[in-house]
Amino acid sequence: MGKKIIKPVALGWEEWLALPGLKVPAIKAKIDTGATTSSLHAMYVEPYKSKSGKRVRFAVKPLPDKPNLILSCSAKVVDEREVTSSNGEIELRYVIETTVQVGNQKWPIEITLSNRENMQYRMLLGRSALPPNSTVNPTESFLHGSGNLLSYDEITKADLEFRPLKIGVLSESEQIYSTKRLIDTARARGHEAELVRTSECYMDIGFETGRVHYDKKAFEKYDAIIPRIGSRLTFFGTAVVRQFETTGTYCVNPAQAITASRDKLYAHQVMAQNKLPMPKTAFTKSSAFTKDIIKMVGGAPLVIKLLESTQGNGVVLAETQQAAESVIGAFQGMDANILVQEFIKEANGTDIRCFVVGKKVVASMKRTAKEGEFRSNIHKGGAGSKIKISPEERRVAVRAAQALGLKVAGVDILRGKDGPKILEVNSSPGLEGIEAVTGKDVAAFIIEYIEKNARTLIQKKQNKRAV
Repeated sequence: MGKKIIKPVALGWEEWLALPGLKVPAIKAKIDTGATTSSLHAMYVEPYKSKSGKRVRFAVKPLPDKPNLILSCSAKVVDEREVTSSNGEIELRYVIETTVQVGNQKWPIEITLSNRENMQYRMLLGRSALPPNSTVNPTESFLHGSGNLLSYDEITKADLEFRPLKIGVLSESEQIYSTKRLIDTARARGHEAELVRTSECYMDIGFETGRVHYDKKAFEKYDAIIPRIGSRLTFFGTAVVRQFETTGTYCVNPAQAITASRDKLYAHQVMAQNKLPMPKTAFTKSSAFTKDIIKMVGGAPLVIKLLESTQGNGVVLAETQQAAESVIGAFQGMDANILVQEFIKEANGTDIRCFVVGKKVVASMKRTAKEGEFRSNIHKGGAGSKIKISPEERRVAVRAAQALGLKVAGVDILRGKDGPKILEVNSSPGLEGIEAVTGKDVAAFIIEYIEKNARTLIQKKQNKRAV
């Protein structure tokens, strides 16, 4: 196919244009044949990398009489160019390629980004952007009508808030399935996403200089952080998350919520305070009360858990009173903190993993322990299978995540004879098993949730700065 022929167009010295590639339905522009380049008003300009190359995101206030109307845009960067303004100042600007529409005619143009907020026209169309043989009448205005201003009333709130995000995934390796899925999914949806190795972060903690540093430099601004912190890095990892929070970054799971979920004793106390169902649970530091706490949970068989246990490690089933006293005594002799918990026999070696995102259970699976094992964790050889959960199980899972302040959580539930019982709430639930079993794109649910909430935060900040 040959190159598309662009017909000449007749213009007045000012016109209403549209930039459909940037989702700008109407903007008043000055047609200036005395200027070579075209210019578009842009604020909060920030470059980023994508699979297709270098891009830039920015905000546009298209209508001077509506300062609170802010559109978030992104475009491919084709150049960085020094441009001399009308007052003689030299400015380095990003040059983007997009489509301009005048009336029913569209054609591609290159346009520089510059803050034109104090200028009468939010866009200037230079002579290099005009189709060959076009004419500009210096005594006429708006030869192509008043523009599609009504479409601003039709743009949804989500459209106004749209823009690619810069997302960091706090993890130790991009080869971890969950980390890779989140990064790949975010990139596929047009965002900039990258691994941030938790253990390699360091912080400048100060009133004016407080930033997270990495690889000998301060991080550029992130729109959102997804914490995927291993249990051995809980203390340091949550400190990093807190530092990101102080800079205004949207953190999917706040540091306080992660800390609460990792402290099993505190997590159970919070759930009890919120009247959430769970197995009978007891705690003591002294061996003098061993028999009492065994009695509190209904006697043997019972489960003994190290407070620092994860993925089923540090969890023991004591089938008799004597075995329970012996195991509890052994843990206390090592000065270990433990929980003693009722054994839900009727669960028969199975539990349900409910994956909560926001206020919804987006996926769930049944986990069944391997023969001779009571722990159903996939890491302990448990097998996952599809399951339909009840409305009550959904409600309990969401309430448990909310009680701890988690937006993304894996809530493990046992089916007891008198209803669901919460076993544990995980702040960094794995994606591999549940995506394989259910066939659901759980990573996409997480990124969609971030898009909605991080963009809302960004829009509020932009509107605040616009006032």
